[in-house]
Amino acid sequence: MSVAGIPFLDLVTPHVELEQELTKVFQQALRTAGFIGGPMVENFEKAFATFCETDHSVAVNSGTDALRFALMAAGVRAGDVVVTVAHTFIATTEAISQAGALPEFVDIDDRTYNMDPEKLREYLEQKCTKDASGKLISRRSGRPVTAIVPVHLYGQMADMDPILELAHRFQLIVIEDACQAHGAQYFSRKENRWLTAGSIGRAAAFSFYPGKNLGACGEAGAVTTNDPALAAQIRMIRDHGQAKKYYHDIEGYNGRLDAIQAGLLHVKLQHLKQWNEQRRERAMEYKRLLETAGNPVDVPYEPSWSRAVYHLYVIRTDDRDGMMNHLKKAGIGAAIHYPIPLHLQRAYISLNYREEDFPVASRLASEIVSLPMFPQLTTDQQVRVAEEVLAFTDERSVKRVKREGESLLPALQTA
Repeated sequence: MSVAGIPFLDLVTPHVELEQELTKVFQQALRTAGFIGGPMVENFEKAFATFCETDHSVAVNSGTDALRFALMAAGVRAGDVVVTVAHTFIATTEAISQAGALPEFVDIDDRTYNMDPEKLREYLEQKCTKDASGKLISRRSGRPVTAIVPVHLYGQMADMDPILELAHRFQLIVIEDACQAHGAQYFSRKENRWLTAGSIGRAAAFSFYPGKNLGACGEAGAVTTNDPALAAQIRMIRDHGQAKKYYHDIEGYNGRLDAIQAGLLHVKLQHLKQWNEQRRERAMEYKRLLETAGNPVDVPYEPSWSRAVYHLYVIRTDDRDGMMNHLKKAGIGAAIHYPIPLHLQRAYISLNYREEDFPVASRLASEIVSLPMFPQLTTDQQVRVAEEVLAFTDERSVKRVKREGESLLPALQTA
């Protein structure tokens, strides 16, 4: 009897469970011909703003546009530098470039995999200077530095207090890339309270790509902010620069979110808190199963100031290719997020970065494996995943001991 495979992600089950509610969204759109804008978009925006504990949410057609529009509306201009990390999906830097700015990188923390505030401080203090007007200038590019984009990667929060403190000191804009962090929380030691992802910086970008914790049935995104002027600017940018129909205050983009996608997201949003809690439970179970003595696999680290929502569950191993092959043969879905850090991507070869410029990001990219993670993942499935991970590491340990013993044999024979 063959053993059923374990998928990396299950997008079928939640849609089947919510089929009737989701179908009503299509019916409403068909019966009202409300396809662009209107009540479904506005109602989702209000609900998502409430979820993120912000005053405003502006729905757009992708997470990439959400970040691009947020940067533009916040004042990032062509020729500026925006500081971010190399260990993230390329959409982060695409949005920066598409806003006319230049991405420059700092390294990540070895445990959280997010922006290292100490490396950010070193960059701002040692790799930048100030011109006669007091404006911060990058020594690398000679361009003005105007913004920071910390990424809450894998659903884990970046350490925002020291990042915000540095931003305030150097008069920089902070835009959160929260595209993988819907509902994640950060305990601000400065404010002595928990804050929700998307409510901490000047604005934040969210993606609702289907595989995200809150996923549409297509492309979708949103910007959250407490700044009414910034929200109003993004509403114009997403809709051809219109202040009202056919009155264009600026040149904008066609970046609107379809009403049907907004309606589907509104239905799913009501279940997101529960789904996130299930992900946290699954993460705790993986931790319990995998943290065994002598196991050379690092499980995710969650600081006391972070409540992660585990968009991905990423482990580290010193034989990533071997681990991936072993899991594939066992019928277990696994993935790599992300195999090449951005500073080494061909798309950014003109930036002239070297592998050793960001050693943590470069090393991490060769060690990471994403295990199956979704709310409907069962305990039995997790046990099987953990058994295969441990079987692989045990097999490697046996081979290593055997090799070490063989290397000692000639010396013992001549002793």
